[in-house]
Amino acid sequence: MSEPTEEQQKLRVVVADDQAAVREPLAAVLGLSGDIDVVAAAADGTEVLAAVAAGPVDVVLMDLRMPVMDGIETTRRLSEQYPQVAVVVLTTFADDDSILGALGAGARGYLTKNAGRQDITRAIRAAAAGQSVLDREVQDRLLASARSTTPKASEPGPALPADLTPREREVLALIGQGLPNRGIAERLFISEATVKTHINNLFAKAGIRDRAAAVRRAIEAGLA
Repeated sequence: MSEPTEEQQKLRVVVADDQAAVREPLAAVLGLSGDIDVVAAAADGTEVLAAVAAGPVDVVLMDLRMPVMDGIETTRRLSEQYPQVAVVVLTTFADDDSILGALGAGARGYLTKNAGRQDITRAIRAAAAGQSVLDREVQDRLLASARSTTPKASEPGPALPADLTPREREVLALIGQGLPNRGIAERLFISEATVKTHINNLFAKAGIRDRAAAVRRAIEAGLA
């Protein structure tokens, strides 16, 4: 069997934003990345779904506030109809309803629009690999929200699996403290790839679906 070409290895991305002044430059900038191919630009959720249906698509970079069909509803439909397509939110909004709504609908990443090109491309690559990337402001909001709603000591949450390794518990604790993968790697003196492996393992063992749920479990378990 022949080796895949460079073009076949590129991540196929749809950029969704209702403002052409944002959508078009963003698509152009991402196109400069050697491993990203912007296959479509969409002004609303219906155009996103049409682009994904025409596919193939690996990642949708999703604005939240769009006409016709907003980003949260579009993310929910993608999760149901095209679970293999990852969603990374890129928005000006970082309120609890937007963050929890998007992550609850199935988004794997959440960035605000002050994110730089490297942050965005890193989030796209992580999402395509099944990982989550949340910017610092979003991490802080999730942490505050989880702490405000977590059960009291007299009302403990679900216990962590007994087969979690000490390192996996350390990683979960640091997620609960709001650290991104890079921060966890620096704290534990390991590579980001190793961090991702630990996260995949602990998510599978604990039945954790996303980073928001991981923050909550860490707090409920008294790790954060």
